[in-house]
Amino acid sequence: MSTIVIAGGATGIGRATMDAFRRAGDQVLLADNNAEASALAIAEPLPGAAERHLCDLADEGAAATVIDAAIARFGGIDTLFVNAAILASAPLADWTPALWAKSLAVNLTAPFLLAQAAAPHLARSDNASIIFTASTGALRGHAGMPAYHATKAGLLGLCRSLADELAPQGIRVNCVLPGWIETPFNDPYWDFQADRAAATQKLVASIPMGRQGQAGDVAGVVQFLASAASRYVTGTSIVVDGGYSAV
Repeated sequence: MSTIVIAGGATGIGRATMDAFRRAGDQVLLADNNAEASALAIAEPLPGAAERHLCDLADEGAAATVIDAAIARFGGIDTLFVNAAILASAPLADWTPALWAKSLAVNLTAPFLLAQAAAPHLARSDNASIIFTASTGALRGHAGMPAYHATKAGLLGLCRSLADELAPQGIRVNCVLPGWIETPFNDPYWDFQADRAAATQKLVASIPMGRQGQAGDVAGVVQFLASAASRYVTGTSIVVDGGYSAV
């Protein structure tokens, strides 16, 4: 049994991953700002224990409270999975410093602060792993989403730097890069399109596997990166996109 901290797990990829860990008997602390969805998530009758910690990861002080809550409840941490993110879409002229700053706070600063707070505790685990949800948006761009693409690309650099620094402590650091996963998280992108149906059809046609992914398609990769099977994997990025970025 392992102890997993999931930051941003009340819905979508985070929820699917949380359920997968719990089905395997692992215990999970869920950090999220969605009170209703997080309550439903931890109430799911699965073998592994679950607790929640309500917080806004845009707040610089939130990261320390998340890790403190995990230690208080479970006594240690084996995996930190940082999945929380903001996807905002707007024409370039409509972007404000405040909107940019909030994306930066949640998508890039929070992962850094969570890793910083968790590292001393992870160093005591015999199978320590930090996993960031980046995106194929780190590799290619879409109009209207400059902050999302910039911050997700930044996570790749953060991952490589921390992998080098934390490896001597036995802590692996990796990124998972989902492509188009069919969850409400992507609604701001679709709302930005002139014709959502046509844009969806065009997108699916560009994916070699012929469909958008499901949240569970990503959960298994996260479980691998948290498992002992990935003991020699660090500083890398695993793309989960049905071939979208390969062609």
